[in-house]
Amino acid sequence: MTTAQKSGTTEAVEAVEVLRGALTAAGIVLPSLGADTVSPDLNLINLGRVRADVALRLADVLRQGCA
Repeated sequence: MTTAQKSGTTEAVEAVEVLRGALTAAGIVLPSLGADTVSPDLNLINLGRVRADVALRLADVLRQGCA
């Protein structure tokens, strides 16, 4: 099944797992990370709320990846 054929919920859940794996490898945990099942056609991911130190760590990792 191609990505275009997958339901929005399936694609969102897969995206969450890939993102969670990458974040874990970087030492970052987003406790509220999950697929938004209320609007499956939109393929939304809920990143949730995080502490300021986690947001700063995430920004640092992103900056390093863009360098």
